[in-house]
Amino acid sequence: MGFWMFQPPFQLAPSLLPHQPIRRNLLRLSSSLHLTEAKKEQDGADEKKQLQKKKVKELKILDSKCSQNLCIFLGSFRVPYEEIKNAILEVNEKVITESMVQSLIKLLPEAEQMSVLAEMKEEYNDLAESEQFAVVMSGVKRLTPRLQAVLFKLQFEEQLNNIKPDVVSVTAACEELSQSHAFTKLLEIILLVGNYMNAGSRNGKAFGFSISYLCKLRDTKSADLKQTLLHFLADVCQEKYPEVMGFADELIHVEKASRVSAETLQKNLDLMGRQIKNLKKDLETFPPPQSDKDLFVEKMSSFVCTADEQFEKLDMLHKNMEKQYNDLGEYFVFDPKKISVEEFFGDLNTFKNMFQQAVKENLKRKEAEEKIKRAKLAREKAEKEKEEKLKNRVLDINAEGDETGIMDGLLEALQSGAAFKRKRGPRQAANHRRAGNAVTSILAKELMQEGTPSSSKQPAKKKSDEKEEPKLEGAQSLEELLDATSSRSN
Repeated sequence: MGFWMFQPPFQLAPSLLPHQPIRRNLLRLSSSLHLTEAKKEQDGADEKKQLQKKKVKELKILDSKCSQNLCIFLGSFRVPYEEIKNAILEVNEKVITESMVQSLIKLLPEAEQMSVLAEMKEEYNDLAESEQFAVVMSGVKRLTPRLQAVLFKLQFEEQLNNIKPDVVSVTAACEELSQSHAFTKLLEIILLVGNYMNAGSRNGKAFGFSISYLCKLRDTKSADLKQTLLHFLADVCQEKYPEVMGFADELIHVEKASRVSAETLQKNLDLMGRQIKNLKKDLETFPPPQSDKDLFVEKMSSFVCTADEQFEKLDMLHKNMEKQYNDLGEYFVFDPKKISVEEFFGDLNTFKNMFQQAVKENLKRKEAEEKIKRAKLAREKAEKEKEEKLKNRVLDINAEGDETGIMDGLLEALQSGAAFKRKRGPRQAANHRRAGNAVTSILAKELMQEGTPSSSKQPAKKKSDEKEEPKLEGAQSLEELLDATSSRSN
């Protein structure tokens, strides 16, 4: 407000001065206004300093994205710029790691930008951190070829260990397959079964079959759908050709060979060969060492000689592998160019696992059948024993001197009604009543004989016999008595 004029309190006339409380508040307001203005002036000065600082560190060559990536890289490793530079010159593998070299190759500015930054060494302090790092790295001659060579050196052992086992596995699998007599015998049996099943058709009397057919044996099933052709073959081989059952133990490297891609193997070998060749050319045209710390040519020359020797050996192994596979194609009559290593050994490995699984399933099935058979035999045996027990309940009259057993059997026969199974007419009932009375008298006589001494047994027996003779017509035992009774009823 233009009409507002501020006057300090000491310039006012005493008559114009406000009362004491109001005056105190005015003094506080005045002091606060002065402090706010001072603070605003200080903040403005700080902002100017920061703006000047930012203006000094402003990017001059690199773009913001490249600079940001370099800053992240430098913050993750936290190694002085000069130390990184010396490690590259010395090829010091303790400082420079594989990940560091990969990041440098990916994040370093382009060659034109590096050449421009190399001329800005005098402005080093005014540059941003990323550009300062680029200035230091520009002091290394042929930086990118050096980094690529160092990366190849760091990765060479790993590449070698990735390629060599695959080559050895395929070579060993080819040798095992061509020398396995058990597998050859198994193929003969399969061919015989196939010709028998296809007898009379155009597929009969075949001289061979494709290896891929082995995986289709499980698709052919029996009439009751409980077994497959593969289960039948496993059963036949186990019973009649036990020497065939160990063919899986002769094909140890088939599983590893089934995971090898010949195409990928060839690409990796070609890449390794090109890298060694390029390194040789770079070393031939490489400038002399730029300082005492520059040991690149010395160390890389020693490495390339060793790498070249190992590559030649690996290349020879690979050529031998290809020869073995071609011979195997001729042996099993298939085209190695059309059927890859991975496909061929993949089918064999699948068949091997399927055959072993079929053997286990046959064993389980036989155990189940044996269990059912044992249960059936046990059931039949129990029924037979039960029938024999029922038969043994019939009275055994001809037992020698076992009177107690006779009476027990007789009582049991009387209680069960086995002695009265026949239907009787009026006359037969009377005869049987008389026979029952006679039986009762004989039982009473025998009981009395058991209770008397041996000396008194004989007279009593004779007396009772004499009394019963006219009635039983000379019957001396229970069997004779029953026979006599039955004859009379007849």
